Amino acid sequence: MTRPRCDETPAWRQLQERFRAAGAAFDLRQAFAQEAGRFDRFSQLAPHVFADLSKNLVDAPTEQLLLALARETQLEDYRAAMFAGERINNTEQRAVKHWLLRAPCNAVDPDSVAVHQTLDAMLAYAEQVRADTAITDIVNIGIGGSDLGPQMVVAALDAFRIRGKRFHFVSNVDGHELDAVLKGLKAEGTLFLVASKTFTTLETMTNARSARAWFEQQGGRDIARHFAALTTNVEAARAFGIAITFGFWDWVGGRYSLWSAIGLPIAIAIGAQGFRDLLAGAHAMDEHFRREPLERNLPVRLGLLDVWYRDFHGFTSRSIAPYHGALGRLPAYLQQLEMESNGKGVDAQGRPLPYATSPVLWGETGTNGQHAYFQMLHQGTDRVPVEFIAVRQPAHALPGHHGLLLANALAQAQALMQGKADPGGHRNFPGNRPSTFFLLESLTPASLGALVALHEHRVFTSGAVWGIDSFDQWGVELGKVLAGDLAQRLASGDTQGLDASTAGLVRRLRGG
Repeated sequence: MTRPRCDETPAWRQLQERFRAAGAAFDLRQAFAQEAGRFDRFSQLAPHVFADLSKNLVDAPTEQLLLALARETQLEDYRAAMFAGERINNTEQRAVKHWLLRAPCNAVDPDSVAVHQTLDAMLAYAEQVRADTAITDIVNIGIGGSDLGPQMVVAALDAFRIRGKRFHFVSNVDGHELDAVLKGLKAEGTLFLVASKTFTTLETMTNARSARAWFEQQGGRDIARHFAALTTNVEAARAFGIAITFGFWDWVGGRYSLWSAIGLPIAIAIGAQGFRDLLAGAHAMDEHFRREPLERNLPVRLGLLDVWYRDFHGFTSRSIAPYHGALGRLPAYLQQLEMESNGKGVDAQGRPLPYATSPVLWGETGTNGQHAYFQMLHQGTDRVPVEFIAVRQPAHALPGHHGLLLANALAQAQALMQGKADPGGHRNFPGNRPSTFFLLESLTPASLGALVALHEHRVFTSGAVWGIDSFDQWGVELGKVLAGDLAQRLASGDTQGLDASTAGLVRRLRGG
């Protein structure tokens, strides 16, 4: 579907005028002093997630213009097209249906039936592995979406993880990573999960072949029992020696695949019911995004705020600060979700964009980040929006810790906004620095599922307004092609046709 691009709409021009008139000089401290109900106006509860947006550089008139921008770029129609299964990934002519992976079974929809048949089979296998006391270690071999999602979720839901089994994730083609994992394992107690849709991914298959060689060198003989594949290329997996495979569909993008068979390590870790709870939490957020009016639709409000910050305030990055140790891999996961989706320089029709798209995402768990980069957030020359993620109820019983953790999260958000004047300069905190505060009641499969789906739909919203295809990733491909050529050149020493820098590095790396 062809939709108006954001810079072609009346609302875009009105937002430019609004920014010049009130946005550039907007002061949060004045806003709170003048708006008695600001917290209530800019906070809301969505499924499993409470969000306080009140410390952002936005007011009611600006948000109304942003909502008009969403309507003028036909966000609602585009959203409906996704949920109708239309091929909104236009460069690859694919539907975008990761939401179907967490929806209840619809007996009249063949795709839904196939999803639940695969889900039931995968969860049955996961329960079988959980009951097998001989298997003590599960090694997931994948990269990108086949690694970041499962690794993030398994770590986040450690409180729900089966005991007596260890989980390892290998993604880097750097042999040091796989070697470090294998040193602590025994062949007879290890299950390898090879996650590659095509079963041809260079990094994944290099690691898989090395894992198989190690397994055989350790005396392992039953590859069919100790290896399973998450792939659609059943023949290639069978040629590798793998008998157990679980597939998925071309309408599942890699960064949206943790809900599919790619989530097998999650299912083994937290069990079939835990995995279904994860799906249910995501589905609840899907329904919120699908049905709530734009004014009270949390993913929409966040996505529009991202456009306001990126294209009007000119903010180039956003920092993620989870105040929960189990969410340590969440910033890396969100990096791929947003930057691979919306890091585009052309619109869906291939026209160069005259405006900015995805910001850089980065971050670290609190309170570690406070002793690393928060100095820059408070006193640096750039203003960086910060997103705090906190959990009200801890999963541990250690006295004194959680209240102090939450106090730190609140204090950092407060300090960023309020600042502190110092005529001497060195202890001056300018304040008026924006932040969003997400609060979960507890970190459970359902609340984590909702949190992740919230960010998926947020990215959809900003990408829709920008008029880009958020579901392809052609920028990943060129480096893959060049790496294949350069691997041969490093082996042969042939530098003919290379640029001088690359040729010099090839010679240097060969010891020349």
